[in-house]
Amino acid sequence: MKHATLQTRNGHHAILDQLIADGVSHIFGNPGTVEQGLLDALGDRPQLAYVLTLQESIAIYAADAYARASGGLAVAQIHSSPGLGNSIGALYQAHRGHSPILVIGGDAGVKYQPMDAQMAADLVAMAAPVTKWSTMVQDPASLLRVLRRAIKVALTPPMGPVYVCLPQDMLDVATVETVRPTSRVAISGAPAPVALDEAAAALAGAARPTVYVGDGITQAGAQAELTRLADLLGADVWGVDSGELNMSHAHPLWRGQTGHMFGGHSLPITRSGDVNLVVGTYMVPEVFPHLGDIFAEDATTIHLDADPGAIAKNHPVDLGLVCDPKAGLAALAERLEPLLDATAKTAAADRRAKAQSRAEAARTEARATTTSGDGAIPGTLQFGHVAAALAERLPADAVIFDEALTNSPALN
Repeated sequence: MKHATLQTRNGHHAILDQLIADGVSHIFGNPGTVEQGLLDALGDRPQLAYVLTLQESIAIYAADAYARASGGLAVAQIHSSPGLGNSIGALYQAHRGHSPILVIGGDAGVKYQPMDAQMAADLVAMAAPVTKWSTMVQDPASLLRVLRRAIKVALTPPMGPVYVCLPQDMLDVATVETVRPTSRVAISGAPAPVALDEAAAALAGAARPTVYVGDGITQAGAQAELTRLADLLGADVWGVDSGELNMSHAHPLWRGQTGHMFGGHSLPITRSGDVNLVVGTYMVPEVFPHLGDIFAEDATTIHLDADPGAIAKNHPVDLGLVCDPKAGLAALAERLEPLLDATAKTAAADRRAKAQSRAEAARTEARATTTSGDGAIPGTLQFGHVAAALAERLPADAVIFDEALTNSPALN
């Protein structure tokens, strides 16, 4: 490991130098008075671009989007207690979506905390429920150590936002900490061969194989491995409260999402398979989830995830495999393929053919029922008309963010 030369600088400059060492190029923020020193230091670090937002929640949302799009660390800078309060809802969404965001927040100073001064609050406690780790720097000698730990926590699967409170009096003084890139923790490799053999044997014998996936697929870059495994099995693939493109929605085996609100909506789906494979999510993140057993009584359930906490979180599984989803799915497919005899291959082909027919019928029905409306109000523009017009004009590589809710069928 190459060590940087010790250099005396104040905390404001030291933070920025640490971010540069970790490859950060943008900071999304909404500053207050106590962040003036950091803004002044930015003038000396042209490698960093500061993206000003008009409110703290927008800074978090922008950083969230940046993290998801880049697949790496994003940095957001917010003000003290009111600023953190404004950020809570956006941090909740980032936490649920496992976005690796380093949130740095200002504070007047450790020395003022006993005074119950203006904007005093327990900032660490405020952020704790919506972050992977929430902390405050309480000694300038550990400023960069804390920052690096926060970055490591944010980027270690399951990824998520972290909050570091930076009191002004911790930053105004000189620091001689060494700037070095943050250590990264890589989760890679496939499960043990005996566990893979057990999973492959169960899937090879399935009559109704069903796969449930979350955004852990995209975070691992495992879309191709997922698709290959689904094709081998002719398995239905359901998204579980996912927001990323974990499998092409044009693929006939993609069935859409399980329920978001009510467990009763998901129950017929989760009980449809005789062998279930869960990857990159937990079962089932709904608002009003079903409290009883969600899988068929005699079903076998296999859960493969980089996050051990997601496995059997709410419902029992027969086999839990902690590994990188990309490596795990690839290895599982390699073990599975030789086990598929002629009968199994024919059954998988039949399931793929039925899925293709079902998908075509669903698209035909959607076009027929969403473009005209019920005609109750003459001249009314239905969303289906808008979607049809967009479909004719959008380029093939257009990216669509679906927040249409009740109009999602027409959009899709």
